[in-house]
Amino acid sequence: MTAPTPRQGQGVGRLLAAIYTLFALSAGARAAFQIATKFSHAPLAYILSAVAAVIYLLAAICFTFPSSGSWTTAVVALCIEFVGVVVVGVVSVLDTGLFHDASVWSKFGIGYGFIPFVLPLIGLWWLSRPGTRVAFGESEA
Repeated sequence: MTAPTPRQGQGVGRLLAAIYTLFALSAGARAAFQIATKFSHAPLAYILSAVAAVIYLLAAICFTFPSSGSWTTAVVALCIEFVGVVVVGVVSVLDTGLFHDASVWSKFGIGYGFIPFVLPLIGLWWLSRPGTRVAFGESEA
């Protein structure tokens, strides 16, 4: 079996970067509009959507510019994203009054086809692959 090369897995990384960029733009535009026009209606939901947009943008940048530092940053961002989706998902199901409007992560990302729930898992799986780690300049340990 041959050793992975830095070019392996770039297609998946580019796809993840594109998806995360799309989510950053959609969640960011939604949050900006909601914060600017009706912030007092559901501030928690709108702030959470803005936080999600920042995390999506950070992940997109990490996937676009692979390096050892961006690998670590991407892992941390995707872990935070997944924990956020799970916590907000559980809270939004158990206490529907807390969210007068939905956030990106409400009910586990139902408004976005549950992609916010699945996407960080796919990203973390891809980042854990030996070829991806080599491409990012990480050791295979």
